[in-house]
Amino acid sequence: MNKYDLIIIGGGSAAFAAATKASDMGRTALMINGGLPIGGTCMNVGCMPSKHLLTVGDEFFYSQRPRFKALRTQSEVSFGTAMQEVNDMIARVRQQNYVDVLKGLEDVTLVEGMARFTGRNNVEVAGETYEADKILVATGSSTRVLPIPGLNKVRWLNNVTALTLRELPKSMIVIGGGPLGLEFAQMFAHFGSKVTLLEAADHILPRQEPDIAAELRRCLEEEGIIILTGVVIEKITERDYRKMVTLRMGDGLEEIAADELLLAAGIQPNTADLNLDVAGIKMNKNGFILVNQYYQTDNPGVFAAGDCIGKMALEPVAAKEGALATENAFTAPVRTINYDHIPSAVFTNPQVASVGLTEEEEMRRFNTCLCRTIGMNMVPRASAVNETRGVFKMAVHPRNQKILGVHIVAPDAADLIHEATLAVKHGLTIDDIIDTVHVFPTFSEGIKRVAQSFTRDISKMSCCVE
Repeated sequence: MNKYDLIIIGGGSAAFAAATKASDMGRTALMINGGLPIGGTCMNVGCMPSKHLLTVGDEFFYSQRPRFKALRTQSEVSFGTAMQEVNDMIARVRQQNYVDVLKGLEDVTLVEGMARFTGRNNVEVAGETYEADKILVATGSSTRVLPIPGLNKVRWLNNVTALTLRELPKSMIVIGGGPLGLEFAQMFAHFGSKVTLLEAADHILPRQEPDIAAELRRCLEEEGIIILTGVVIEKITERDYRKMVTLRMGDGLEEIAADELLLAAGIQPNTADLNLDVAGIKMNKNGFILVNQYYQTDNPGVFAAGDCIGKMALEPVAAKEGALATENAFTAPVRTINYDHIPSAVFTNPQVASVGLTEEEEMRRFNTCLCRTIGMNMVPRASAVNETRGVFKMAVHPRNQKILGVHIVAPDAADLIHEATLAVKHGLTIDDIIDTVHVFPTFSEGIKRVAQSFTRDISKMSCCVE
């Protein structure tokens, strides 16, 4: 039997962070990768390819709709070339950031294959058994298949198969108004597909602030994307090679059709085939692995991290969890994450970014909310570059005015959110932000302006008032 200090089941960000941490600690580790190529979802079918294609789509779409009268530009786009280009990028970055990195970790061995537990501290891969003092499960997630009548009888796309298309569909229905659904909806719309997005909740981005979601919806609908919320999908059929979706809105039924159907309504953990019960590992009703705050399962020798534990399905969160889980496995388990301090983003255009508490959560915790929202028209940079899309929202503690949450719709919101993240993490107040000199004119001033809105009427304020 092959013996290691640590067995890592998975090959994505949580697994690589764990392998790096184990190597730093002088431990021998075996990484078992099955399913997607090395690098996992983010590298192969998630963050990297989608952001590449979103940028290509943006360059094409907005060049035909310039914000300035002085511009007279035209451009063409080849969808097939864009898809080939993104595959070339994936191969290059996978080699550089994963394959070559793994070669440099001398105490880490890679085995390709599907792993399953055969005992509390051993696993089997392709007939070979491996044992370790500690095991980390980091198997990620995949598309959650909805129990919609007829869905199993039609060909549908997800974030994996959509990236295999070589011809642009004339029309597409996207089921799911979360980050993934919105990004793919705008991506295909910018390339030229007619896109209809369906969301069961009352607004897109159900976990976001309603006014943040409303602003993004306004922006997307102005670009021609049809968004239907509060819908119940009754059935899905296929007729003349087109997908037919029957949905209920209020008391009426409606049928819509498109060439392609993309499912983006949540994730399910990749845990079904791991034989977890043999190792004494418990899951919740949806298959996510149950862990304590130190990422330890009911089996004290087995830890879990990343999407398969169902905390926050974000690449940097998975990496942080993987590193902390490994450190906890070989030392006193004391390292964990405050998830209130984790920023998240949606890479639509404009982008959405958020950190900390929402207004609803502040109301739940304190029975009151001290919140302010300002429009992009209150940010001087927006006037300078003719950008009217976006809002900034801030929630502060009702007693000490510490910043509890910031939520942004803006160009480059994913970059802007880090000032807010530091403010939330380190308990800064609105006065700390106001007292900090910001570069003028920048979109980052939106964070300062929304902080100032707690103390003055910023609509009657010059550009440079403290």
